[in-house]
Amino acid sequence: MAKPAPAEEDAAALRRRLRRSLAAVAAGGAGPDAFDEAAAALEALREAELGRGGRKRGAGGGEEEEADSMAVPAQFLCPISSRIMSDPVIVASGQTYDRQFIEEWFSTGNQLCPQTQQDLSNTTLIPNNLVRSIISQWCAETGFNLPSVVNQEENQFISSEQKTFEEIFKKITSSQKNIEMKQAVKDLRLLTKRDSDFRAVLGERPDSISRMVFARSTPGLQNDPQVLEDMVTIILNFSLHESNKKIIGDDPEAIPFLIWALKSGDMGSRGNSAAAIFTLSALDSNKEKIGELGAMEPLIDLFDNGNIVAKKDAASAIFSLCLLHENKSRALKNGIVDVAMRATDDQLIDGALAILALLSSNYEVVELISEFDGTTCMLRAIRESECSRSKENAVVVLFSICMYNRTKLKEVDADENINGSLASLAQSGTPRARRKAAGILEKMKRTMHNRHSSC
Repeated sequence: MAKPAPAEEDAAALRRRLRRSLAAVAAGGAGPDAFDEAAAALEALREAELGRGGRKRGAGGGEEEEADSMAVPAQFLCPISSRIMSDPVIVASGQTYDRQFIEEWFSTGNQLCPQTQQDLSNTTLIPNNLVRSIISQWCAETGFNLPSVVNQEENQFISSEQKTFEEIFKKITSSQKNIEMKQAVKDLRLLTKRDSDFRAVLGERPDSISRMVFARSTPGLQNDPQVLEDMVTIILNFSLHESNKKIIGDDPEAIPFLIWALKSGDMGSRGNSAAAIFTLSALDSNKEKIGELGAMEPLIDLFDNGNIVAKKDAASAIFSLCLLHENKSRALKNGIVDVAMRATDDQLIDGALAILALLSSNYEVVELISEFDGTTCMLRAIRESECSRSKENAVVVLFSICMYNRTKLKEVDADENINGSLASLAQSGTPRARRKAAGILEKMKRTMHNRHSSC
């Protein structure tokens, strides 16, 4: 066997020296010399590694210089190994390390951050996608050969996100400590919120929602409102990934859990449940399940009695569900017209009008709207709303009122003579608004002509 080159011997010795120094520091009680020794070993190893100017095999079997023999930027190097990071992750102290080396560090029982010596609250590793992206770009530009990340046990490529998910989810479902489980749930909520790539991991573990919901039954967690809100929000965040909508809809526990939280949770849980239901209802198959499982009643109650954010989420969910015909009757049965007509807050009017316009082809709905002085309300919305879509929805409802109850044309005509709102909308509204406004004006014109003809 060929004898290792002197530089390789030096690098190996320096790595051992660095590990000894770091171990002494991590053990606690180390003096200033220990820190100096670790720093000196790290610097010497960096110079030894970079000084070799990395080589790689050429196509003909000989060695050739790396495409770019310049020093790797210091911020790309793992503080432990002094090598370029192929899978950068963030620890609880905020420092970034290469996953392989920080996992080795933790596996020896160390609970301190190697750089800051801070006592870490947990050993969760969060992918540093920004650093990974910058490193990948630099490697592509310079031709540097970045080592692949391989799972040695399964001998297959596994994403950094999947590894992180497995670590966190194991704590949620298997930990015997409530505080660790709660922290893991919180970590998963944070990751699914800020990392869109991370949401895709649900496709690899489609049973995760059911298992998470089951874990909530653990004594000490089942009555914790923060755990409930965190879990609801995890489902919401996962549902934002398009391919997850069917996975979550097919999970036997997910939608029932959201509806239960919608009925029984605090305002944060109820609002986020409504938002999750809205997102999931993008699929018609989910619309049907959500309606059949009884979501409409608690959604309408939230639209009526929630805080402003929760009310808006509930209105969006109700509208989306009512795009399925079967859910329209459920909404009507649970009093949606009453609630929508009483939604006077400026931030809620747009949603309320959208719901009413969607339902206004139903004669019973128009009758109920009329009982709430709907003609006056719609004319006011057409005059005062600054939203073109709200003007459109208001004139759609007004058109239905006029078609079902011709006696309302007199009130509309009187308002039009003063304000000219319909004529203006027929000229400058959305295409649908122009058609509906023109239809009402034509109806009024024919009605007035018939009256004069009969005189």
